[in-house]
Amino acid sequence: MKIFRRRKNRGLTLIELSIAMSIGMLMGSMLLALFNQQLAFLRIFKAQNFLTDEAPIVSMYVSKLVGRSDRFRLHDSVADALSGTNPRLTASPVVVLNFRQPDGSAKAAILSFEDQGTGPALYYYVVPSAGLLGAPQWAVTKAPAAVTFAMAEGVLRMTLTGPNGDQITYSGTMQQ
Repeated sequence: MKIFRRRKNRGLTLIELSIAMSIGMLMGSMLLALFNQQLAFLRIFKAQNFLTDEAPIVSMYVSKLVGRSDRFRLHDSVADALSGTNPRLTASPVVVLNFRQPDGSAKAAILSFEDQGTGPALYYYVVPSAGLLGAPQWAVTKAPAAVTFAMAEGVLRMTLTGPNGDQITYSGTMQQ
């Protein structure tokens, strides 16, 4: 007599397969949610990059320049600053810093926020004792959307406006 043995079932039932698929879909959706959260965090971090990275460096450079200067003048343009005409008391994109040298002579520098064709930037010029003003010595920063210099109660204030509209204001006094 022949005994028939049942073969073991070697597959998944429909219920087991649907449970495995739903767990896989749940894990995939959680992974996508975490990925989207990470992208949102990176967008926020990148938007604040100007305030955390660029603005402190600009502050350091400008505070050293302003701290060593003896006096300053605000102007609307580099041409006005160079000629010494039309000084202003209101917010301006150009400031002239005057420095007294050890031998008693004077030296001047210009900080100007302007667009020279490659986008707006804060440029540093050394004013020559004779002749025409050449190209800027260096660009302090090319990141801000606007830079304004103003005077409040005899104190020079520089306001940096970032690419996302965020603003930071620095104040500096002259040497005594």
